[in-house]
Amino acid sequence: MACPICKKPTLTDFRPFCSRRCIDVDLGKWLTGGYAIPAPELEDDEDLENELRVAETRKPH
Repeated sequence: MACPICKKPTLTDFRPFCSRRCIDVDLGKWLTGGYAIPAPELEDDEDLENELRVAETRKPH
């Protein structure tokens, strides 16, 4: 298995990474928003409230 950050072979102590450095690089990406799930931007709070209402009507009762 290759380290997802630098592609070197992984070490058991740091799996799935190869070193503490690559673990820290990965954590830094999470903390700074480097990894994000894309989502549509809403215009304002009213749009958000409308989206929530639509979602509520789709829930099975």
